[in-house]
Amino acid sequence: MSSFAEDLHAALAGPDHSISPKYFYDAQGSSLFERICELPEYYPTRTELALLDQHAPEFAARMGQSAQLIEYGAGALVKVRRLLAHAPQLHSFAPVDISGPHLLAACESLWREYPHLRITPVIADFTRAHRLPEAPEGGRRIGFFPGSSIGNFDPQEALTFLKLLRTELDGGALLIGVDLIKDPALLHAAYNDAQGVTARFNLNLLRHAQRELGLEYDAQGFDHYAFYEPRRQRIEMHLLPRGPQMLQLQGRRYPLVPGQSLHTESSYKYSVETFQQLAREAGFVPQTVWTDDAKWFSLHWLAA
Repeated sequence: MSSFAEDLHAALAGPDHSISPKYFYDAQGSSLFERICELPEYYPTRTELALLDQHAPEFAARMGQSAQLIEYGAGALVKVRRLLAHAPQLHSFAPVDISGPHLLAACESLWREYPHLRITPVIADFTRAHRLPEAPEGGRRIGFFPGSSIGNFDPQEALTFLKLLRTELDGGALLIGVDLIKDPALLHAAYNDAQGVTARFNLNLLRHAQRELGLEYDAQGFDHYAFYEPRRQRIEMHLLPRGPQMLQLQGRRYPLVPGQSLHTESSYKYSVETFQQLAREAGFVPQTVWTDDAKWFSLHWLAA
């Protein structure tokens, strides 16, 4: 049984009906997320891109000579281009992503743009143990984890994941994007866009399960629901049943009734100080932090 099937069975059978957001990202989900990143309400992408554009030469200088750049959850390889354009001294680039077809399609254009750079895509769940290309002799590994994807982990999961990266990047560093605590109205708009793209992205998790696992369900039976939970300082995304629903997966039947939901994503927001403390607990040494003028988003350089 695939890990997706195992996790979906556990989510549908469990008391809180919660599943990892990594299962959003089949080819269709990855394409929808690219559209989300272009929406006027979705501030994280444009704010982070502006920071990358402004500080890319400094990031490239910090990498040093003959470094191996590793991007976790690489997706469409949009943001890393800001770094690559200023880092001709890189030894190699290893983008890691769970969606193989999407990653390989993105690498095709990157190979054409950087024909002299070693580009080795790694199709893997980067939250679990995975194999990377051999590190360069005399160089070091630099991790790149943009988009505030660290917010998709609960605090204990985030600590475990950062410890994994600390081991993998030993002797190097991590450049990571972290969304900051802000006005809940801005957060609500970002996750409930007027065009409904985020709703289609959320609902695609069930369609992904239908395509890949044969999930049987009423495609018109669920609504997208997202809200800010201030006590936990996180956005929550759910799929709410419109009425009593029966989902069937590999011969097992799972009822959902109004008042229940499938919890598909959490997106934690941090202060600079609380994130730095988390990084220290994982074994990193926080160094420079860059934020936009409104202090909506931050980029952290963490020494491993």
